[in-house]
Amino acid sequence: MTDHYSISQYPDARAVTKQLDALIAQPIWGLRPDILEKYEGEYYGKKCVKSKAMIDDAKQLIPGGVQHNLAFNHPFPLVFEKADGAKLYDIDGNEYYDFLQAGGPTVLGSNPPQVREKVIELLDTCGPSTGLFHEFEYRLAKKISNSVRSAEMFRMLGSGTEACMASIRVARLATKHKNVVKMGGAYHGWSDQLAYGIRIPGSKWTQANGVPMHVFRNIQEFFPNDLNNLEHILKRNRLHGGTAAVILEPLGPESGTRPVDKDFCAGVEKLCRKFGALLIFDEVVTGFRIGMGGAQGYFGVSPDLTVFGKVVAGGYPGAGGLGGKKEYMKYLSAGIAGGEKIKKALIGGTMAANPLSCVAGYYTLEEIDRTSACERAGQMGDRLTAGLQGLINKYTLPFVAFNQGSICHFETVGTIHFALNWHKPWKIPEVLRQTGIRKKAMEHMGAAYMAEGLVTLAGSRLYTSAAYTEDMIDDAVSRFDKVLAHVTKLG
Repeated sequence: MTDHYSISQYPDARAVTKQLDALIAQPIWGLRPDILEKYEGEYYGKKCVKSKAMIDDAKQLIPGGVQHNLAFNHPFPLVFEKADGAKLYDIDGNEYYDFLQAGGPTVLGSNPPQVREKVIELLDTCGPSTGLFHEFEYRLAKKISNSVRSAEMFRMLGSGTEACMASIRVARLATKHKNVVKMGGAYHGWSDQLAYGIRIPGSKWTQANGVPMHVFRNIQEFFPNDLNNLEHILKRNRLHGGTAAVILEPLGPESGTRPVDKDFCAGVEKLCRKFGALLIFDEVVTGFRIGMGGAQGYFGVSPDLTVFGKVVAGGYPGAGGLGGKKEYMKYLSAGIAGGEKIKKALIGGTMAANPLSCVAGYYTLEEIDRTSACERAGQMGDRLTAGLQGLINKYTLPFVAFNQGSICHFETVGTIHFALNWHKPWKIPEVLRQTGIRKKAMEHMGAAYMAEGLVTLAGSRLYTSAAYTEDMIDDAVSRFDKVLAHVTKLG
């Protein structure tokens, strides 16, 4: 196993936070309205005709016309039919640089032949699923256990959301404590309990539409990068059922969009040991993108449980799983009988650990390891971020660009950097209003990027892969330049 990581230099979280604070204090800067109108007419109106027609038809059968939160973009979603390496192609024949990377899992680039060929072999023999044990369940678990030191055992599940749900059930069984504390703003899937405090730190239940309030009785959130706030909550919980687990994204909420100090996770681990809580790392994005050892290897931290997703199925369906120390993973033992006499967590999943997912995941991780793909993708992330920082300086813009290896952030409006302060409730309506306005400006920037052949995640996050070359990155920066040349203060 290679021990290389994608992060060449960890960002100064305090300095980045200061820049983001300054950004949201500014009036909104965005695309000039006349330029947006031109993109809407010249590009989307003339060059995306087939996409528009298909989405119009899809809206009659699919709510909103799309089935994935990342698929919507202004003025309408585009329909993609081909993914190859660092490129995407829509049904109108337009070509794009892919910085969405399916939300993060394609560290090697899209549809790598080394993995695709193994999947085809499987389909020619076993087929995608049998409901019974397959050799590659073991081989994938072994690869993950050998790579991530704390993952002494591994159980495959259907998604990152399922793995997060399983992790808190295991924590409550293992500790006999009730409460789960999560980092405010972090995304741990869309299950009822973990919908608390998502996207905006301090948001509590306000973003969890459709979830009854009583579900959040034993869930709390702490402010990112604030160990004192976390310790205060852990102390309070001692009197109210104890803390079963602290769960966090190790780079900070929303894949490090609000970054944390490099030693922050070690501080959280120390507090968990002090208060008898399990430490859960959500490495759905960072696992096998930061490095083969995950973010925990980079930070030198040993979580009790680790949530995996995305890349563990190589970009194929069924991408989720939970790894951890044997003393806790025993609560996930499957089978009708046998094993230690303990209460097992209620976990299911008919299609979990299907042969297709396990074969794709195993060969993807093997190829990432063999080619040092994390490190290569990180180098491309460094180059892209440096290019974006150069454009910010060129046009004297208040924007912020930083990266953690191949996870790049380009903040033009700072929508996710807002937080809710319940000690000043009169400010909450204005914060929610601002986030709505800024989200629209961000969508317009994303539309312009798309028209210039750049697919991003919501116009503010970009993933690089090992399929990129320096020439590709430089070309992409030149396309960003075409958009930023038409940015102005919107008021």
